[in-house]
Amino acid sequence: MSTVSRRSTSTPRELARVGDRLSFIYLERCTVHRDDNAITTTDADGTTHIPAATIGTLLLGPGTRVTHQAMSVLGECGAGVAWVGEHGVRYYAGGRALTRSSALAEAQASTWANRRTRLKVARAMHRLRFPDEDPAGRTRQDMLSMEGRRLKDCYRRESARTGVPWKRRDYHRDNFAAGDAPNQAVTAAAQCMYGIAHAVVTALGCSPALGFVHSGHERSFVLDIADLYKTDIAIPAAFDAAADGPDDVASRTRRALRNRIKDTNLLDRCVNDIKTLLHHDDTSDHQDRVALQSDGDAHLESGRNYSDEALW
Repeated sequence: MSTVSRRSTSTPRELARVGDRLSFIYLERCTVHRDDNAITTTDADGTTHIPAATIGTLLLGPGTRVTHQAMSVLGECGAGVAWVGEHGVRYYAGGRALTRSSALAEAQASTWANRRTRLKVARAMHRLRFPDEDPAGRTRQDMLSMEGRRLKDCYRRESARTGVPWKRRDYHRDNFAAGDAPNQAVTAAAQCMYGIAHAVVTALGCSPALGFVHSGHERSFVLDIADLYKTDIAIPAAFDAAADGPDDVASRTRRALRNRIKDTNLLDRCVNDIKTLLHHDDTSDHQDRVALQSDGDAHLESGRNYSDEALW
């Protein structure tokens, strides 16, 4: 088995694009280790190899143990890693940018820092979610009210489509089992979507914290992105799973969601939507380099001593 010290770091062009990866893989009651550029999962049924560069998000459920070498290859490949509690209610994640570039993060920061452009992005997000509504000239309070009405309509529509009874959204942060089957399914779908969105945001080099709709949380931008696909992907998958009964609804939701994500090419869509929202030119996305800034706002080559040179 290869050790980290004997392997060179992959360049951005050697890594699989985030849009080409598996959306997420859920593991529980196993040990996760590394074998070359793959991770291995060992449980009572044996050992399975999974190429690390094909993973978008690795969800580690109850009873999992992961080695340092496994985390090193997952980090190098830019895979999101989330430790999730029973039924996926708890969520913790990390990862490394696939691009090795700060360009998209800088575009996000400059857009977020200006109140006018921040509101402009929030309106663009609303337009992506509800193409038949024009949020131009709307305040944030207006958009929140509009979103609330559309979510209620979505729940009623999915209830009628699947025949699953629906009363209201009833989320119990510390007790997953307290909700009925459709509420459990919606919660499980939301947690998976947060994991996927976090993996894409991190892989692109964006800041999870700088949100345009959500604010004040370390994953505000992650919540923004996950919500873009709530009504057409997450909620329908949840109701499909709940339609098969209350038993093991979280696992069925993950399977239904994974199928829907594949059918809709969600990862590609997510990447493109983020770049469009931030008006990002991705021509520098594959440059694995560190530069120095000068007072003239020019980027200088790093790794040189400039003590005797005129910089501008």
